[in-house]
Amino acid sequence: MIRISQLKLEVTHTKEALIKKICKMLHITETDIIGYSIQKMSIDARKKPQIFYTYVVDVQIENEKKILSRIKDNSIQQVEKVSYAFSVLGKEKLNHRPVIIGSGPAGLFCAYMLSENGYCPILLEQGEDVDKRSKTVENFWENGSLQKNSNVQFGEGGAGTFSDGKLNTLVKDKYGRNRKVLEVFVENGAPETILYDAKPHIGTDVLKQVVKNMRNHIIMCGGEVLFEKKVTNLSFRKNHMMTLTVNDTETLESDCVILAIGHSARDTFQMLYEKGVSMEAKDFAVGFRVEHPQNLINDTLYGKEMANKLPPAPYKVTAKTKSGRGVYSFCMCPGGYVVNASSEEKRLAINGMSYSKRDSQSANSAIIISVTKEDFPSEDFPSDYVLSGIEFQRQLEEKAYRLGEGLIPSTTYGALCKKLGANIPDNTENNLYFNAFSGNTKGNTKESDLSDFFPKEMMESFLEGMTHFDKIIPGFAHPDTKIYAVESRTSSPVRILRDEKTLESNFKGLYPCGEGAGYAGGITSAGMDGIKVAEQIAAIYQPMKE
Repeated sequence: MIRISQLKLEVTHTKEALIKKICKMLHITETDIIGYSIQKMSIDARKKPQIFYTYVVDVQIENEKKILSRIKDNSIQQVEKVSYAFSVLGKEKLNHRPVIIGSGPAGLFCAYMLSENGYCPILLEQGEDVDKRSKTVENFWENGSLQKNSNVQFGEGGAGTFSDGKLNTLVKDKYGRNRKVLEVFVENGAPETILYDAKPHIGTDVLKQVVKNMRNHIIMCGGEVLFEKKVTNLSFRKNHMMTLTVNDTETLESDCVILAIGHSARDTFQMLYEKGVSMEAKDFAVGFRVEHPQNLINDTLYGKEMANKLPPAPYKVTAKTKSGRGVYSFCMCPGGYVVNASSEEKRLAINGMSYSKRDSQSANSAIIISVTKEDFPSEDFPSDYVLSGIEFQRQLEEKAYRLGEGLIPSTTYGALCKKLGANIPDNTENNLYFNAFSGNTKGNTKESDLSDFFPKEMMESFLEGMTHFDKIIPGFAHPDTKIYAVESRTSSPVRILRDEKTLESNFKGLYPCGEGAGYAGGITSAGMDGIKVAEQIAAIYQPMKE
């Protein structure tokens, strides 16, 4: 296979133009091509208005070495195609079926791989199936009626089901798990473009059907998926996993239990802590979600001449503040919505979400400030309390709930700066973008004073970051930029410790997995970790059926 790593084409190019460029770069004719596949596609807007699509393409032809011998281009090389392989090597007998707690990406992919390979897993989810869950969430956004066990955080597909569905990851992947995650998504209804788009996303509307199809596949292969089944207790014997209690009444036995509980399963973390499962507090970040007109972002990043020829533009901005804290964008949603993502009574958390078309006309992202374990302790929770990060989140969410009187508290950047006596960059040339800009939210909002929402140093870091980002994207710190509180669920505040080789916790047969356990940071990396844990189980145990 020959790989072309720097193939550039105009943004309006056709499929025929791509083939012609392949032929030109390899000095071959179209009839020489046996086949080709796009490995990666990205937008190069560094020299706007000259904008290109840049491709990485694998081409199959005869006499590859002969072709390569006459090409002096370092971006063209011979490569070996690596395919993912799931190996079943285990010899031990399973007396009871594997049980997976949580149907987010980690749990879903773990169940998917185990069921395909004869392990007949049981997947337990405290929330509802995706159809019931969608109605429950829509009802919450409309009238504020929260269901504790089924909401934006809990239910089939996990928190990612109501998000932008971004699938990019920075995790190094020499085993092909990343590609496998994307391939499984495509097999279950996601668009093929996610296999090569440099910034792939699905969108919540498509993702709902994908996770439902994955569930049906798990069942077809011998697995079982049970909803509204909350694990309320675990018991151990001689330091080994033994039984699970479900909904305080049902009992299940299992030789191996996978903890794919997600980063918001706070009562489960508490139960595990009380049981003596080893864990540690983890640094994370919190902040506000900011919202702009999408056409401001498009025009800035693409240029006005090309903006309407390209998909809604994403951005990523970072800054290091004088205090040493990092401030950066997180979960940026082009053409998206700010959503009420609460999961506990009288506590309010928000997130961002996009549908597959990303067509809301608003761009939002969390602008978050790094916090460390030193920030968590309070009068009620000492520095050595492992779950202090959860309590830190809760305090912020309680404050957001009070300020918004149960609604999403919001303000503008101008109002925030006025309260704090801070300067606002001169953004008058961008006023036109903000005319009639009202924002897009899922869940009602309330104008609130957010000027002292975070401690003084963190508020100063936020303003410093916004001023810096305005130099990169003029208008980012416009007086009419919308600000919402609070983005508190960026990642798990806890890591459940596991052995690097066996992937087990300090209790044998208990496998911490995914984002909630502290081993992933998004849909794709969580899915990859679920596959990794499934591989480990297959390395120890025999399948339950051939």
